[in-house]
Amino acid sequence: MEKKKNRLELADIFSSHADDLLQGSTLCAEQLKAFNAIRQCRSAALGGHIDQCASCGHTRPSYNSCRNRHCPRCQSLKNVQWVDKLAASLPPVKHFHVVYTIPSCLHRLFYLNQEKAYSLLFKAAGKTLMQCAANPNFLGAQAGAVAILHTWGQTLVYHPHIHMIVPAGGLSEDLSEWIPSGKKFFLPVKVLSAMFRGILCRLLEQAVNNQEMKLPDEIESFSVLKQKCYLKPWVVYCEKPFSGSQRLIKYLGNYTHRVAISNHRLISHQDGKVTFSFKDYKQAAEVKAITLDALEFIRRFMQHVLPNGFYKIRYFGFMAICNIKTKLSECFALIGKTAFLSQLEGLPTIEVWRSLTGIDPLRCPKCGASKMKRLLLSDIKNEPIIINPG
Repeated sequence: MEKKKNRLELADIFSSHADDLLQGSTLCAEQLKAFNAIRQCRSAALGGHIDQCASCGHTRPSYNSCRNRHCPRCQSLKNVQWVDKLAASLPPVKHFHVVYTIPSCLHRLFYLNQEKAYSLLFKAAGKTLMQCAANPNFLGAQAGAVAILHTWGQTLVYHPHIHMIVPAGGLSEDLSEWIPSGKKFFLPVKVLSAMFRGILCRLLEQAVNNQEMKLPDEIESFSVLKQKCYLKPWVVYCEKPFSGSQRLIKYLGNYTHRVAISNHRLISHQDGKVTFSFKDYKQAAEVKAITLDALEFIRRFMQHVLPNGFYKIRYFGFMAICNIKTKLSECFALIGKTAFLSQLEGLPTIEVWRSLTGIDPLRCPKCGASKMKRLLLSDIKNEPIIINPG
């Protein structure tokens, strides 16, 4: 009764090596939960139901989704719906893409204290943007931003960083004027980088001193880490602005509900090894392939399972949830341009799928003449159901 699949999926790899991984496993509770959810997603293990066509009698099993936020199968519709809603909330101006990264010397500290460290990373990035934008020598206005946490690089290495979507401008202090930024320039990245380093290091030091974070065993004191942090300049990357609602929607979709690796990047799984594609940004984003032992591949993926209940998307300035009905509404009124209109808000999941694909999931895929009807237990307990292939 299992569905036939035409391509390699993350769940296949997890299922093949479940016994080896779980024996003497060091996975934490949240990682173990994600691991089991992903390998059981849309399979008989999670239950489901059977649909039958009233005209031709064609039957089709439909299995339940795990709905885990780290599962590549379960994020597509959530992503589309969230992006559609957010795009309608962003001011109708150009937007910048700002990326905050941390040096590798902090990776061990962050991994040991994920929930606290990631929260401080958000706080430092938000403070940096707000303070720099408020400086009259730069923008001289209150900025807004949507921030998204990613913890991975293209080869699944641990690499915590924050992507920010920043409208090109801000509100004046008295909220009476929209102050646009330059067409090709938002804020000086060198100033952002130095300010970000100073704010984050101060927040981390306070947390360590207050025993809210644990230092790695090999580090005697935070001053040792701080010294390493200041040996090299930090880099805050700011991409050139882009305009147009469609470009914005496509951009947001690439960053919001993404998981560490999607199924389409998986190339092969054989002889205990996994091969997948990645973009080498050191060589003009050339697409290459890398092969890892299956257990190492799984270990790398599990590094990016977030703490339970942790919000990986946060809002700052006039985009903050508490400012939606006040400052954000004022932004729209002052800009005076037509905003992007949500197309999916309020629609049930089936209607969203129909709108995106043009396919009616309820119509029989074999004869197309009738809709599929869910069979009740009373319909099938006295008579076996033969599941038609395809």
